[in-house]
Amino acid sequence: MLIEVKNVWKTYFGGGEPVHALRGVNFSIDRGDFVAIMGSSGSGKSTMMNILGCLDQPSRGEYWLDGQLVAGLHRDQLAEIRGKKIGFVFQQFNLLARTSAVEQVRLPLLYTGDLSDAAQIEKAMGLLATVGLKGREHHLPSQLSGGQQQRVAIARALVNDPVIVLADEPTGALDSRTSVEIMAILQRMNREKGITVIIVTHEHDIAEFASRFLQFRDGAIIKDTRNATPADAAEVLKQMPAPAAPALDGSGGREAAA
Repeated sequence: MLIEVKNVWKTYFGGGEPVHALRGVNFSIDRGDFVAIMGSSGSGKSTMMNILGCLDQPSRGEYWLDGQLVAGLHRDQLAEIRGKKIGFVFQQFNLLARTSAVEQVRLPLLYTGDLSDAAQIEKAMGLLATVGLKGREHHLPSQLSGGQQQRVAIARALVNDPVIVLADEPTGALDSRTSVEIMAILQRMNREKGITVIIVTHEHDIAEFASRFLQFRDGAIIKDTRNATPADAAEVLKQMPAPAAPALDGSGGREAAA
């Protein structure tokens, strides 16, 4: 078992009544799982992802990651876990505008000090080739399409050999074809390298890549579907309100494909 969440609550206090973003959540995730977290806005899924990523702490309850009790650790300990065990992929690619692809991917290695400069560059180049960017290692983000930028972000998430990749709407800024290509990369990393992948998504065709769904509502899990099928994804999404339409780019369509 890689992840265990036991009776986790998250409560916010904003001057009025307390707001319970999570209400006694319990679940476990095995190593090598591919899980989609789903739910409408305000359901608690983003709060849960922040806790899973060691970006936030539960108000009460226990969160275990790879055999370590995370709840209650101080900031430096949480940062160390994030650096060694977790890779993050976001909807917005979060790339540095004036930094080449290979240096973007190499960046997390600079904080560990485990490899020489040459070894860091070699590893970053290898990952860029793995995600289909061989020959574009020295391109800046402005020289890459949205899909290519997300590939750089995935390579960066993988460079420290994490045990888990957390992807928050990783295809939300991409067109449909590129979205499928990005998800195929994550699926391949899951199947071939055994990396556990957890995604948040509202999209039917993206959710179908997962083998398990956790549906949140009002801070609690209302459905946990293992060995999921496309029909299960359709059923879960049918129960959710439609998300807001994505912002369009200047050409009147979603961002161009890779």
